[in-house]
Amino acid sequence: MTPCCASSPSTDSTHARTDMTMWTRKDGDGVAVLTYRNPPRNFLTFAALEELDAELARLETDPDISVVMLTSGVPGYFVAHADLDELAELSRGPVPRAKIWYTAMRRIERLPQPVIAAIDGQAWGGGLELSLACTLRWASADAHFSLLETALGIIPGAGGTQRLARLIGPGRAADVVLSGDVLTAEQAGTAGIVERVLPTPVFQAEALRLAHRMASRPAAALAAAKRALIEGSRLPLTEGLRLEAGLFAERLASPESRELQQDARRRYTEAADDDRITFGDRR
Repeated sequence: MTPCCASSPSTDSTHARTDMTMWTRKDGDGVAVLTYRNPPRNFLTFAALEELDAELARLETDPDISVVMLTSGVPGYFVAHADLDELAELSRGPVPRAKIWYTAMRRIERLPQPVIAAIDGQAWGGGLELSLACTLRWASADAHFSLLETALGIIPGAGGTQRLARLIGPGRAADVVLSGDVLTAEQAGTAGIVERVLPTPVFQAEALRLAHRMASRPAAALAAAKRALIEGSRLPLTEGLRLEAGLFAERLASPESRELQQDARRRYTEAADDDRITFGDRR
């Protein structure tokens, strides 16, 4: 895997699949970017989630990909919300395909690689719920968020009540869900729904730069850290600490980590006492 740096030759590649009609995948420098296009408003459908789930299943065992990014190819939208025609179909009785909402979200969480939702525009309802299943949410300054379901006489049904409460706490989550208010990117950042708010004109380029920087870290360490964070947060503290300790010991004993530790010791030995030492910038 080639770390991201200005002087590196491009390793971008596009995966065109005949069974993907709404998602495209482009790989480069350890990052797979999955772009959703369902104009005019990027409603999220059963078929789109089935495509996404299948592509994520392929990524699970891809040794060249350390980070996955979900983004949109429709200006002004990440995902507007779930498709209202499919919602109406669900209101008439069970729809077996609807299980894909659960399956795809859980696959995002269980994927070894960190998954970043790069949100530039509207992310309401199912769009916000999709992002909540991701490891990180990075927003443009023009992004906006809402769990609007109560306005339709329903509640979030794709994990919104559960994942949001775990992310920002039950009180703040209740305010978002019960009010149905539309939050600006700044408000979402203050609430803890998004981790970064980036300038709109350079959003895609900056999000990709940050993703490439993350992907320059050892892939196994990223996967272990994600597992400790996601799985550990849903365990009692003692069990979570046990999980973390086991993953730490496993990575500490790996040849890759031993080499990096040796390099760190060398840097300290060679540096002056007041030199600033940085890690993870080996090129």
